[in-house]
Amino acid sequence: MLEITNLEVAYGSIAALHGVSLKVPEKSIVTLIGANGAGKSTTLRAISGLIKTRSGTVRYAGEDITNLPAHKIVAKGLCHVPEGRMVFANLTVEENLKMGAYLRHDKAGIVEDVEYCFHIFPRLKERFQQVSGTMSGGEQQMLAIARALMSKPQCLMLDEPSLGIAPILVRSIFDQIVAINKERGITVLLVEQNANLALRISTHGYVLETGKVLLNDTSEALRTNPQVREAYLGG
Repeated sequence: MLEITNLEVAYGSIAALHGVSLKVPEKSIVTLIGANGAGKSTTLRAISGLIKTRSGTVRYAGEDITNLPAHKIVAKGLCHVPEGRMVFANLTVEENLKMGAYLRHDKAGIVEDVEYCFHIFPRLKERFQQVSGTMSGGEQQMLAIARALMSKPQCLMLDEPSLGIAPILVRSIFDQIVAINKERGITVLLVEQNANLALRISTHGYVLETGKVLLNDTSEALRTNPQVREAYLGG
């Protein structure tokens, strides 16, 4: 579904990614873990066209989409939920969901997908007419994921979905990420600071360190790897 080869990205003269390569098989959940500044968010931003790559290729569903404009990448079915949620704070939940579907014209399908969003995140139905900027961090994260689902993605990239969210809601959101993957067959590339939780719901993982892939293995193997346990799983 998604294949990144020798990706290099720089911010001015500062190199952020040094030849990152990874694969995300169709209908899988793959996670990227690493310390702050390792290049996880930069990798997602480069894939989704938010920043330009210096070299390397990004292939999605067999097509080279390297440095394609972000809106064209979304139209192809690859959607990015950025770190910090980035909901439209002055718009209601309903309006945010409509913004997610702005490229679509199938009215019946849009109504059906709104109902699916309510099914996985019932709280959004309760808050349907509420201005999203007044909601909690966890509710905004639910909305950010639901807004992405409204674009009818085949592949969903999630950047730090647990960041700044009450622990009780984190588990619920991760359960729904698994449900989205299983029920809708949506491929997921997950960047997450909670490495233990990320490795529990994914099938494969990559460990990034200073812009390079340090380790690449099944999630189970990474969870039991002494190096990973010491650095990211609290021993």
